Amino acid sequence: MTATRPGDPNVRCVRVLLADDQVLVRAGFRALLDAQPDIEVTGEAADGERALALARERRPDVVLMDIRMPVLDCLAATRRITEDPDLTGVRGVMLTTFELDEYVFEAIRSGASGFLVKDTEPDELVRAVRAVVAGDALLSPGVTRRLIAEFAARSKEPAAAAGLAGLTEREREVMALVGIGLSNEEIARRLVVSPLTAKTHVSRAMVKLGARDRAQLVVLAYESGLVRPGWLG
Repeated sequence: MTATRPGDPNVRCVRVLLADDQVLVRAGFRALLDAQPDIEVTGEAADGERALALARERRPDVVLMDIRMPVLDCLAATRRITEDPDLTGVRGVMLTTFELDEYVFEAIRSGASGFLVKDTEPDELVRAVRAVVAGDALLSPGVTRRLIAEFAARSKEPAAAAGLAGLTEREREVMALVGIGLSNEEIARRLVVSPLTAKTHVSRAMVKLGARDRAQLVVLAYESGLVRPGWLG
């Protein structure tokens, strides 16, 4: 779905759709992202229904969506994007005003690849857009760890880990480390392996469990009981 930026056939662009009911927020994000040589804002939406329609029409790589959207809320919009086979490559990133938003954990469970707090530094926003396309969600890892711990603690009792039976012991170990928010580089240092080996184990676990992305792998780690909130430290 990445496109070539007009005028420069050598630069591959990440296509971003902005969805927020505040015009100034969208304008600020557009100005920042369009200034990047490898990112292009392909559309804007002021409500969830329009965001979903534009996602189907424009096929962006990333949808930056306010977690509290009018007409169609972000949870419903995210679920529809995730369930649409024609939008398999679209990654949703939720935007929230508060670090502990009640909808964040459910948004991730619904298929969001991550989230960002709206007062995120400009450089972090740009890095996040690139990261989510590369499959490196969750975003804002320090905040994400606290959020997942908070909402996992409130969720139902973990299901039996039978769903993890197809994983090797090393893949289960790696999945647990993903669950507590470690990057591939951090996992590699913890296990004394190369970052490429760590990434390979993560990818294999995702394939075996049918996880859409790294964010979904984190949710599965909690829901299976492989990771418990108290382990975050």
